Amino acid sequence: MVVHSENHTGPGADEAPADFVTALAQLRAATFRHEVFCEEMPAPQRIAPWSGAVSADVTLDDDEIATGRLILLHDPRGNDAWDGTYRLIAYARAQIDPELASDPLLGGVGWTWLTEALDAHGSEWASASGSVTRVATESFGGMADEEPTAQIEIRASWTPLVEDDPTALRAHVEAWGELLCTAAGLPPVPEGVTAIPQRRGQRGF
Repeated sequence: MVVHSENHTGPGADEAPADFVTALAQLRAATFRHEVFCEEMPAPQRIAPWSGAVSADVTLDDDEIATGRLILLHDPRGNDAWDGTYRLIAYARAQIDPELASDPLLGGVGWTWLTEALDAHGSEWASASGSVTRVATESFGGMADEEPTAQIEIRASWTPLVEDDPTALRAHVEAWGELLCTAAGLPPVPEGVTAIPQRRGQRGF
């Protein structure tokens, strides 16, 4: 994982805090279903002193059905807007049935996919915010033969309560992976069955 930082003055300014290094290790250690391919990506450098990021694609029968990214921000001095020293920013986009795009309940349902995934993984979190957008596309004229398509986009940020235990960040990352799969319409893994992740899904770490 590449760690990006803003420039700070003072002794040891370029050394990442130990708890952030631990949190990054959990970002790397997260495992996902075999349909999820996850790898590192450049992290924004000016939102917070320390950051890391990953992206993921969900494929089924060689078709990409969902994509997303997750950014971890850390400011040891704290941030009033976050109500903590860490912040996660998530994005998920998935193909959906065009008929679902007109469902007035889709926005609320899409948001609960995130909150329920966080709760299911035992994550402790606060100050969540975000939006759910549905996009429907119809083609006309020379493109009239193309089938209608639709997508759902979920953008969210929340404060992971991991100051006392940075290793707890892994649960948040895996919850984001579950959000991608749920948005893509993959059935949940049956209770009592452990999904064995493919090693290719950990490339780049």
